[in-house]
Amino acid sequence: MDTRQKRYNMKYVILCCTVAAFGGLLMGYDSSIISGAIEPLSEYFQLSPAETGWAVSNILLGSLIGCFMAPRLSDKLGRKKSLAITALLFTVSVIGTALAHNFTVFVIFRMIGGLAIGLASVISPIYLAELSPSKFRGRTTALYAVCCVGGQSVVLLTNYFITKSTLPDVMINMGWRYILATALVPCALFILFIAFIPESPRWNVLKGKYDEALDTLTKISNREHAESVFNEIKHSFSDKTAQQHKSRLRLDKTTIPLLIVGIGLAVGNQISGINVIQYFGPTLLKNVAGSTDSALLQTFWLSICQFIGVLAGMMLIDKVGRRKLLLLGAITSCVCLTYSFIAFYYHLPGMLAVIGLFAYMIFFGMTWGQIVWTVLGEVFPTEIRSICVGISICAMSMANFVISSTFPIMNSSPMLLDMFHGGFPLLLFAIFSLGMYFFTFRYLPETAGVSLEKIHALVLRKFNVEAELPETTSTAKASESFDIPRH
Repeated sequence: MDTRQKRYNMKYVILCCTVAAFGGLLMGYDSSIISGAIEPLSEYFQLSPAETGWAVSNILLGSLIGCFMAPRLSDKLGRKKSLAITALLFTVSVIGTALAHNFTVFVIFRMIGGLAIGLASVISPIYLAELSPSKFRGRTTALYAVCCVGGQSVVLLTNYFITKSTLPDVMINMGWRYILATALVPCALFILFIAFIPESPRWNVLKGKYDEALDTLTKISNREHAESVFNEIKHSFSDKTAQQHKSRLRLDKTTIPLLIVGIGLAVGNQISGINVIQYFGPTLLKNVAGSTDSALLQTFWLSICQFIGVLAGMMLIDKVGRRKLLLLGAITSCVCLTYSFIAFYYHLPGMLAVIGLFAYMIFFGMTWGQIVWTVLGEVFPTEIRSICVGISICAMSMANFVISSTFPIMNSSPMLLDMFHGGFPLLLFAIFSLGMYFFTFRYLPETAGVSLEKIHALVLRKFNVEAELPETTSTAKASESFDIPRH
């Protein structure tokens, strides 16, 4: 039988990647669920404004710790076992916060949830990138963003229905617990299905478990192609660069450029202001919407726009390419946010005031909202992938913390409100987006359809650092000739 006719077992790949992407769903769910519970929870525990802010933001501290722990955990135990630990931590956090009898207990268990978010944000993209065939890697790793944004959208609907169907007094005493407890459903599914997915074949090769690696690759593809991919992975660990790293990060001319790209893209994901719109959407939109109800409704539709964008980007990422979509996303973010600033500044009425933000959410979801996770999972060599992704996600979390902390100050500054009519943050984010266009244009090569073992060499060449591409056996060359077939 012609191996081209049955090249990949995509049903198997998609099922495994969907399970791993549940880490993104729980990340989106757990980080956003507090939006519907914070007001009744604050009344129940009688929190001060500072304590209310801490109830929301402490999850970022737990996330930072998780990012630092994830590389060592996933390298030592494997991607699959680390994902299982992540699922258990999410479950413990949900149960603990829902049953918390005082504020201290609530904070402790919410930080455990942050720890799980940090682990998931590093380990899930790595697993997705390492398991997926290069031809489909963009679409499969995009499942992480789909699940993350999908989780956020589900949370908004869950919060709405529980709040609408619960009396105010009951909401204060028990309703917020119901909201938090709903996360047990995806947690249970994650724990159940994770037992059926394989370990990453590249981690197995890294640890010398060749039979397990080849078995997984054979389930993904036909035997001949699986053996060629296995040989290429094995060869990548035997060259001098791999021997120098030995799973440890050494800062030199071959690693610093990779970290510049990883950290730059991770921070760029945040400095366009996406989480300000997600966390403080109602606060921001009240500047033009007038009422809280109208601002809340518009925030929900903003999340739907992002979800539509993510689905569209999932279809385009392997066809158009990562680099072109990131460039498109940066320039459209700049244009849309500049328009939104003008709308805020001149108090444009109705939909004219928010259409720029709706367009921004669609294009962000299509580009930076998902592609950054894909590139972070594939741009680093396997030997140092987990630690470099961990460093990049730490940088993303710190950028998120800085922007989320400074936005309320900017948005409430009498001087900035008087000068810019509530639009100053949007103008600042538009300028940052333009900067990310030039950064991406200069330093990021196209990675679509390129095997993981070759991508880092392409990045180094962008920094004028000579790096040899891994040698390819004749069998591998033959297999690569139909890795991206022309239709």
